[in-house]
Amino acid sequence: MADSAGLEVLAEHECYQLLAKVPIGRIVFTDRALPAVQPVAFVLHENKVIIRTAARSRLAIAATDTVVAFEVDEFTDDRVRTGWSVVAVGQAKPITDTDDLAAVRQLGLRPWSAAAMDHYLAIGIEIISGRRLPTPS
Repeated sequence: MADSAGLEVLAEHECYQLLAKVPIGRIVFTDRALPAVQPVAFVLHENKVIIRTAARSRLAIAATDTVVAFEVDEFTDDRVRTGWSVVAVGQAKPITDTDDLAAVRQLGLRPWSAAAMDHYLAIGIEIISGRRLPTPS
């Protein structure tokens, strides 16, 4: 199925497959009443986006217990343009339970920045959608 712009609309299961495929995404949140976008390393675990950050980071402070968007994509601009984009929306919650922390620490998530990162956020995905450039005929 195609949307009004002619892009292929992806099924939910395909959105999750593509979300799990890439290591870097962008989290969209509100910081001091303004929109903010930040690239982050992440991992998909139990249909949640897991992000590792510093406890006092702008992201941890502003995004905790709020609704955020998370976007990943892949694009090539060679002779045949190909690409896709997936957007997930949900509430970002800190991971504080001892068992849950032990589980996410085993995932091998390396943070985007080299600074000490001791805080984990989980985005519980409530809405997920995706689009793909149509394959040229």
